[in-house]
Amino acid sequence: MSIVTTLFFIWGFITSLNDILIPHLKSIFALNYAEVMLVQFAFFSAYAIFGLPSGVLVERIGYKRTMVVGLVAMALGAILFVPAAEAPSFPLFLGALIVLAAGMTMLQVAANPYVTILGPPQTSSSRLNPTQAFNSLGTVLAPLFGAWLILGDAPKVVKDLKILTPEALHTYRVAQAATVKLPYISITAVLVLLGLLIALYKFPRLDITRDFRPVHPGQTDSLWNYRHLVLGAIGIFVYVGAEVSIGSFLTNYFHRPEIGGFSIEKAALLVPYYWGGAMIGRFIGSALLQKLKTGPVLGICAIVAGCLVIASMMSFGLFAVWTILLVGLFNSVMFPSIFALAIAELGPLTGKASGVLCVAIVGGAIIPELQGLLADDIGIHHAFILPVLCYVFIAYYGFRGSKIVLPS
Repeated sequence: MSIVTTLFFIWGFITSLNDILIPHLKSIFALNYAEVMLVQFAFFSAYAIFGLPSGVLVERIGYKRTMVVGLVAMALGAILFVPAAEAPSFPLFLGALIVLAAGMTMLQVAANPYVTILGPPQTSSSRLNPTQAFNSLGTVLAPLFGAWLILGDAPKVVKDLKILTPEALHTYRVAQAATVKLPYISITAVLVLLGLLIALYKFPRLDITRDFRPVHPGQTDSLWNYRHLVLGAIGIFVYVGAEVSIGSFLTNYFHRPEIGGFSIEKAALLVPYYWGGAMIGRFIGSALLQKLKTGPVLGICAIVAGCLVIASMMSFGLFAVWTILLVGLFNSVMFPSIFALAIAELGPLTGKASGVLCVAIVGGAIIPELQGLLADDIGIHHAFILPVLCYVFIAYYGFRGSKIVLPS
């Protein structure tokens, strides 16, 4: 459990580092919001492409080997940031992100269901919450790490870039892009070491994936016959989309003069409060979900999160800053709760169902891109209406959509 929890930490760290890459690459390549959100689109699209194949891989080679393969793929993606920075090339950065996320998809497809099967099914969400809390610890530390190493030098604004000669512009981009090398080289080394540790460690019950849970009467081979799984996949889609959309825009949002008026570097240092709230909430949620039903807790958290986003949209200054940051606290239990509710009572279909849910993480690609288009059209302040709509569906899933109706 401790070793698997380390995996949750590392993929949270890498995912949150995208929130630092976004303002950094936006300034280097003079991108608009829709263009720079291709960072999240490339990263989370990998979940749609590799989610189902990863589920099949788990069934064929087991949880342990899938974790190792995923870590190797992640290490390859991380080291590809070096040639992308040397170029420097925005498309190469996107390519490196896709490879990195492909490995992370394998990791998630293997690790999430493995945690749920380490004890009674009725407390599976309470086990996922502490592991997800360490995922959130990674998301807290990554912006601090990235703001220090990547955003250390103040970038030029777009109007200053336009007056540079092509040679001066290239020199500037090379210098700015070079700041990503050390962080991603360090990440590569950690991933390789972690892969070796898992490869050498003897895990219990990792070579068989189909027999942990019994077949229920009336259970069919088609995943699509299970309403709570299908709606759960939609829930994962909109949850990840909402969480990533908010996190991706925070630095630029706080930089706005009518919101916080902070410098880009200082605005980035506020982002850990968003992810820190999620970390704290997951530890609290782990305790609460031992005694409370998961569905209603999920529904209440979604309603509060949506109200906080609306409050930020309707205000200015520090009130708008802190209400949007507080959303992280109520985001906390959503992913593990939706995941646990969606795979409940699926027996030997659990591995494939995990693959479907990881495909749904592609919401982190599509919804931020849509919010980027909205931000370019109606402004970053009002574009947060999209996450509000996502929380409305999550509330429905918690109260109604997660109820299990087994096929007759």
